[in-house]
Amino acid sequence: MKLKQNERIDDLQLNNLKIIQNSKEFCFGIDSVLLSDFAKGAKKQKEVVDLCTGNGVIAILLSAKLPKTKHIVGVEIQEYSAELARRSVEMNKLENRITIINKDLKKIKSDIQAGSVDLVVCNPPYKPKGSGIINEKDSKTIARHEISCTLEDIIKEASRELNFGGSFCMVHKVERMADILCLLRNHDLEPKRMRLIYPKVGEPANLVLVEGIKGGKPFLNMEAPIYVYKDGEEYTDQIFEIYGMKIH
Repeated sequence: MKLKQNERIDDLQLNNLKIIQNSKEFCFGIDSVLLSDFAKGAKKQKEVVDLCTGNGVIAILLSAKLPKTKHIVGVEIQEYSAELARRSVEMNKLENRITIINKDLKKIKSDIQAGSVDLVVCNPPYKPKGSGIINEKDSKTIARHEISCTLEDIIKEASRELNFGGSFCMVHKVERMADILCLLRNHDLEPKRMRLIYPKVGEPANLVLVEGIKGGKPFLNMEAPIYVYKDGEEYTDQIFEIYGMKIH
């Protein structure tokens, strides 16, 4: 695989999967890994869509974590990020299972039929528009801030795509939890599972994993929390297990 300037190939530590990343662009973090693992709990998994797919890391991880999945579509508005995703898909020889669409998620009605999807996942931009934005055309800014799409745009589109009983799984900042729960219900996605992520024991949670079910009945299950680090900078056994790595 021929790489461009500032690009590198990283090992995803799962089924020999690899991904192309650019050190000058937005690179995936542990939140993407946690979301791909959380999505394994979805009951329906044959047809999957990954909104805001970025460089395709979640779609690629799900190809291994959800072996019964027939097809995964990654949707990404930024052209270069979508190109990275496509090249990583090709490098892993997953073209028969993963398709990358370079489009605004608000304009994909002709690409993804309403009610045709079992599972939608998303690791969205976390920061509301106007919160410290410097350059709205910068790729990292677009990945981190709600410039191209809002939280409601994402949830509305997920609801449109999902069939009855289908799941929407998302990772987000804890401070947006009230917004997330309200918007899910407003768009017929009943919150059914939630899991809080803590940097380490004794510190406040900073991330939340949430699953909403299309047309589901009210009942929210709070799963056991995840602690990322031990006292130092070493991952906890939970994280090693999620990564599929040997526990130290």
